Amino acid sequence: MSISDKLVKQIEFIKEIDKLKTICRQSVIADGSREENDAEHSWHLAVMAMVLHEYANDPQLDLLKVIKMVLIHDIVEIDAGDTFIYDVEGNSSKLEREEKAARRIFGILPKEQEEEFLSLWREFEAQQTAEAKFAAVMDRLEPLLLNSLTKGHTWNKYGIKSNSVLEKNLHVKEGSVEIWHYINDLIEDCIEKGILER
Repeated sequence: MSISDKLVKQIEFIKEIDKLKTICRQSVIADGSREENDAEHSWHLAVMAMVLHEYANDPQLDLLKVIKMVLIHDIVEIDAGDTFIYDVEGNSSKLEREEKAARRIFGILPKEQEEEFLSLWREFEAQQTAEAKFAAVMDRLEPLLLNSLTKGHTWNKYGIKSNSVLEKNLHVKEGSVEIWHYINDLIEDCIEKGILER
């Protein structure tokens, strides 16, 4: 029996995305022993979305779509690299680098899946739909939790202050007001404990 071209392309994509396990982020895992990689981050966001979706502003949220978004949103970093949220220069070219990467990597897939993945990735980046906004909540909450658990590791490493953390997370309320309140409390707690500078 011959193997279909479609299956060959899908397997090539699956092999390609193994590289996501080698892309390290600025956050360290909760025990502080090493940097988190993009694959771990994406998995964590997917589980978080399953656990926390009841707090989305939109009760009719399509959870499966959110899970798909968080699982594929960082695949582009295989080519584009991880751009630190507080890196002004890196963020100025981020979208262009990531769009090019998205076209190449998702282009490995059969046309229908290529179009679906590109569409989901672009929807996440545009932050216009309820699903994209809630996926972004997960993407912001996870590194905040890791920073709080590692005595502000990444904040302290780069001299990040509380006003910058608040500014970069303001949009969370568009996806979940309740989680935004939790984040505010978390930031205040980190300031009081001396792990985040005011």
